[in-house]
Amino acid sequence: MREAMATAEVGDDVLDGDPTLGALQERVADLLGVEAALWTPTGCMANAIALMDHLTRGDRFLAPTGAHVLEAELGTAAWLAGGLPAPLAHDAGPGRPTPAAVTAAAGRAGPYFGLRTSLLCLENTHNGAGGAVTPVDEHRALVAAARDAGLAVHLDGARIWHAAAALGVAPAALAAGVDTVSVCLSKGLGAPMGSVVAGSAAFVDRAWRLRKMLGGGIRQGGVVGAAGLVALDQIGDLAADHARAARLAEGLQALGWPVISPDTNIVLVPTPDPGTLVASLAGVDVAAVPFGPGVRFVTHRDLTDDDVTATLDRAATLPAPAS
Repeated sequence: MREAMATAEVGDDVLDGDPTLGALQERVADLLGVEAALWTPTGCMANAIALMDHLTRGDRFLAPTGAHVLEAELGTAAWLAGGLPAPLAHDAGPGRPTPAAVTAAAGRAGPYFGLRTSLLCLENTHNGAGGAVTPVDEHRALVAAARDAGLAVHLDGARIWHAAAALGVAPAALAAGVDTVSVCLSKGLGAPMGSVVAGSAAFVDRAWRLRKMLGGGIRQGGVVGAAGLVALDQIGDLAADHARAARLAEGLQALGWPVISPDTNIVLVPTPDPGTLVASLAGVDVAAVPFGPGVRFVTHRDLTDDDVTATLDRAATLPAPAS
């Protein structure tokens, strides 16, 4: 990846285009089955661009409870896009609302002074729910419910590669029917930075302006675009991360830890005192982070099977956390 970055063909993406960024954007659009795509420095910017395009100031938008656009993007959906968030309960499973919940929350057209709901934001995988996956049939049903209610659909697909790997489907199957989709090039794929927001050619034309408005004018972007192209070559490695996460979860469960079995590569341990557990793990040289009402472990390409074994051996020296 570093060699590709050092030897990347570059241009001025603000003026006449950077060829390596162009190649990356075309490749992502093809993988997602959409017309066009635009590289952004971060996933937060990619989501902000999509929401700014979809929402008229004061519109309500729907998103699953705990979604990244609700909890981890500093309120930009409201601050920059002018949207009023409405969380949807996970009534179909972790990270997944039902189509009926979308229909009920969207409501019906009322008087001119009533609140207008115009957008559904989905997230696959749902980070806050421990990398939970929405299957293809449920995705299609949610998109259909949004369409029937007159809503546009944005998919936060930062971890869509993980969802596709877990389900054994093409990423395009999980982006089918949406108006816009964002994806991340660093989540498990190894790029140092970069996300992509994608959709119709008309949307991407508008997205160029919005990216610039948010400070995202890119000069010789091929240096980081090259990293993204190498990252996409690593999608096939994600299954190994998922297998290691499953092994870690099973091993911790065997030690009596209250572990949620993972869909992908995020292992959650619910506990009322995350800080104490993180400190105890640090004491045996295992790094984990507090996450909601618990602690999160993430397996990734820099870890090996031996690392999982070592983690389980060290965890065995600690008392099982309370659930």
